[in-house]
Amino acid sequence: MTTSVLVPSSLAREAEDRREATRKLGYVARAAAVYRVDRLTVYPDPDGAGKWEDGFVETVLRYAATPPHLRKEMWGKRDELEYVGVLPPLRVRSQTGSGSEGSGSLRQGIVTEVGADGRVRVNCGMQHPISLPVPAAMDVEQGERVTVRVSSRRPVRAKLVDAPTTGFDVVAADLDAALSRDDAGLTIASSRYGEPVTSTRLGQLAERRDAEGGMTVAFGAPERGLPSILDVAPDAVGGDQTSDEPEGFDLWLNTVPNQGSEVVRTEEALFASLTCLTLTE
Repeated sequence: MTTSVLVPSSLAREAEDRREATRKLGYVARAAAVYRVDRLTVYPDPDGAGKWEDGFVETVLRYAATPPHLRKEMWGKRDELEYVGVLPPLRVRSQTGSGSEGSGSLRQGIVTEVGADGRVRVNCGMQHPISLPVPAAMDVEQGERVTVRVSSRRPVRAKLVDAPTTGFDVVAADLDAALSRDDAGLTIASSRYGEPVTSTRLGQLAERRDAEGGMTVAFGAPERGLPSILDVAPDAVGGDQTSDEPEGFDLWLNTVPNQGSEVVRTEEALFASLTCLTLTE
């Protein structure tokens, strides 16, 4: 079961300064962590570009998704990361869970060097990178995130394990490419113009999501909802879509059907939408 979220590169376009833009992106990252999103995709919205440089949204989200003990190694100092101190902690369990220092704990690491002898050096938050043999079934590259099982810190005893890294990945891709992935599952557009979600409809959605093997949920930007981004008339969306629809979504849904504010911010829409769409029957 794979859960993917799509957000536009114009996500922080209305923020008055870089600090506020970073804070806004932190709430998006929090939603991805809370609801166990597997992949957070930033799709281009050149017509809605704001004051921030290309790649700003993707860079800040990638930084937020990086385990704290790996951030210095992976990112160093960059202009886009000037205010990352305002990002809320994600507290993904493999990063900060109880027992992380205990015997047999799993930690995320980053491969800093690949040797010719079947060994790699991995930074996993210890005092120095450690040299580890690569299991025969694994193929790792420099810069890749890996999972390390630490059985002892003094002396260091650890090994690479073929286990997925927890948390979420941040990637950049066109909207069409993201929706056509083999693991896209049920594709949903979140919009105030979509079909209102009801308690009766939720059961049907959960059943269909499970049958499809997961879901992909797309969101718009401030003052630029998905219909505007896709140049689609608002009255042309809603409910189930046919396979030849240019929008490429299975469903257009309104997950805040009785909103009391004129505008629901993207980060608020993420929490509202993922709350109901991740429910089980």
